[in-house]
Amino acid sequence: MSSSREVFYLHPPSKERLVHISSHFSDREIHSDEVTWGRISMVDAEKRLLVSALDDPDNQHFVLLPERNGLWIGDLNETCFVGNVDEASRQLVKCTYGCLEKAIAIVKPGIRFREIGEIVNRHATMSGLSVVRSYCGHGIGDLFHCAPNIPHYASILRNKAVGVMKAGQTFTIEPMINAGLWRDRTWPDGWTAVTADGKRSAQFEHTLLVTETGVEVLTARLPSSPDVFPWLKK
Repeated sequence: MSSSREVFYLHPPSKERLVHISSHFSDREIHSDEVTWGRISMVDAEKRLLVSALDDPDNQHFVLLPERNGLWIGDLNETCFVGNVDEASRQLVKCTYGCLEKAIAIVKPGIRFREIGEIVNRHATMSGLSVVRSYCGHGIGDLFHCAPNIPHYASILRNKAVGVMKAGQTFTIEPMINAGLWRDRTWPDGWTAVTADGKRSAQFEHTLLVTETGVEVLTARLPSSPDVFPWLKK
């Protein structure tokens, strides 16, 4: 996250249900030490926040939102395995990871944003998978979601992303790849998105900075990051 202090946003399971304000965080500030990006101090701060959230008996769902203090926001997503996972699902996750890596590899000044969709779509369809079209990558900085919009599907599928990459731009690439059809639907809670055919989906995401000569992955894994992806094992 971009700040050493965070706030919790709690939301109920449906739009119809009234929001219950928990007393757990009333007039309370969670202890926070100084945090340095990419250091263990950030991990420790996140652990304190999560422990406090899980201690709340009234808690249902929550996300962590950064406090606006002049710093920039980062966006990151990974799909991980839990327990024994079938081979088809493993290949889905591996292909999705590959889609992101191949897209990042072309990022540099002068590249059209729609080229990202061409790369992702080609890699996914070669494996018999489909690319979700309802969600896209986005600009990010002192705002969480802003221009440019970066679709992950091909121009032939009406990818109309405009503009070219320029040094200094920050944005995300975050392909969602489905084992079945590309279509998705949203549950009545107005929040949860699932595949329309009930088949599995995977997603990976990084926040990127376009440099004068290429790209810097601002949310890149650290040497101390958990070793959870078999294809990255040395």
